[in-house]
Order: sequence, then structure tokens, then C-alpha cells
Amino acid sequence: MEFFRIKKDIPFMRHALLFNIISMLTFVLAVFFLATRGLHLSVEFTGGTLIEVSYAEAAQLEPIRRALGNDGYPDAQVQNFGSARDVLIRLPNREGLDTNGVSERVMATLAGIDGPKAELRRVEFVGPQVGKELATDGAMALLLVIMGIMIYLAMRFEWRFSISAIVANLHDVIIILGFFAFFQWEFSLAVLAAVLAVLGYSVNESVVVFDRVRETFKKKRNMSTPEVLDHAITSTISRTVITHGSTQMMVLAMLIFGGETLYYFSLALTIGICFGIYSSVLVASPMVMWLGVSREQFVKPKKEKEEAVV
Repeated sequence: MEFFRIKKDIPFMRHALLFNIISMLTFVLAVFFLATRGLHLSVEFTGGTLIEVSYAEAAQLEPIRRALGNDGYPDAQVQNFGSARDVLIRLPNREGLDTNGVSERVMATLAGIDGPKAELRRVEFVGPQVGKELATDGAMALLLVIMGIMIYLAMRFEWRFSISAIVANLHDVIIILGFFAFFQWEFSLAVLAAVLAVLGYSVNESVVVFDRVRETFKKKRNMSTPEVLDHAITSTISRTVITHGSTQMMVLAMLIFGGETLYYFSLALTIGICFGIYSSVLVASPMVMWLGVSREQFVKPKKEKEEAVV
């Protein structure tokens, strides 16, 4: 299915060096912010108290945040959970915080707010050790996904494509993390899930382009390697617009209407989708070219038949 077809190939590889310099600068900045500012980890990773309350009607979050801040919880995170009437309150661990009586104190604070009264649904305490285990398990999951992608691409194509795709994917992941470090957005388990989703999503775009590269090498023998890459990218643009456009529409709906619960999850996906397209076209493809991909790697030379000796 195609919405449009571009007849003349766009010379992407002509500007490959410039785009990769921009990518390198962006990547270095992301690493710099990660090293200097770090990630603003959520309660799941740092440990803390989760309190879920319910109201008879839609809750106003700003008065709740203000009341908790005035009562000694300036770092409390308040967001809707499931519906506009359900509210999730997260209190990070800190010195001097009485974890045993924190729920009673929070409920007393909420009772002093004008409007509908809150009903306590559940209280959970996440210890620092549990948070550390979650962070370790998340890092391990990320590493296993990267290794799996490398093995898959090496088996399906060859090592040049495997290295190029994984560098492009890591480029996307590091830039997402760099955004979260620079703006100090909350990095939660949902955001980690989004990062893992971006890895799979981005590699899918790379595989589509690489498939077309391999196909073009076999069919068009009069093209140079840069021309083959330009043709492969240009011929998949319509598919890219359909796939990424429809996905981004769904993610944008979550970003706008999903509330604070889905905000950073959908924000991470939005960044990943945008940079996933960029990296597949302007990072992975030039790297394949620079690593020396050629037609001979896909087209086997014809064997000349030996003439019969009379």
C-alpha cells in the first residue's frame, strides 16, 4: 500500500557526513547530560510510599499538590490513576520521613481540602533495595534486547548491517535518556517500557530499509552503493509515512488525553519515533556504506561451465 511514489531518488547519501556529525554532537550532548545531571528516577527505582485514594467525583490535582507541599511533602507526585476520580500519590524516600504513619498524615491533609472527601484504597511501601533490584533488572532487560537484536540482524543480513542497526538503535535510546536527563523528567517503569518498545520499533524500520537495499543490489546492477542506498530509502518513504504517521497519531492521543499517568510514556515514544526514522535513514544507512557493503556480498558470481575436451 502506498499513498505516493517518488520517481526520482533523493540523494540522502550525499549529505550523510553532515547528518552524522549532527548525530554525533546530539549523542555527545545526551551522554554529557546523563553523566552530569543523571536521571530523575521515580519511586519504583528509588523507593518510597504509594498511596491510592478515590473520590466521589473528579478530583482537582493542583489543590492536592499544594496541600501536601504545605504539609511537608514538596516532592509529592500526584496524578490520576485509571480515572479522573482515582488519584495516585507518590512520596519519595527521604530522611526524617515516618513511613509507618505517612498514610494517616496524608489522609488528614486531604481531609482538610475543601470539596469531596478522599477514600483510602491502598498503601504500598517500596524499599530502596526493591528499587535497586528494579533498576538492575531494567538494565539487564535493555542489554538482552540489544544482544537479541544484534544476533537477529547478523543472522538475517551480515555483520555490517548488524553493527549499523545496533549503533542507530543505541543512538535513539541514548538521546531519549538525554532528553529525560536534561529536562529532569521523571523516569519510571513506564518510560523504561517505552525505551524497550522504541528499540524494537526502530530496528523494524532499519530492517525494512536493509531488505530493500539487498533487493536493489540484486536487481539493479548498474547502480553504485550510494545510489542503491538512496533508492532503497526513497522507495520506502511512503511506507514510512504510513507506519510512523499512524503510530504517532495514537501516541499523540495518549500524550494529549492520557493525563499525567501516560504523559512521560507517550513523550518517550514520541521522541523515539522521530529519532527512529532519522537514525534508520541517516545513521544506519551511511554506516553500512562506510563499512564497505557491496553487491558482491549478495550476488553470487556465475560459474563458468568447463568446455568438454575432445
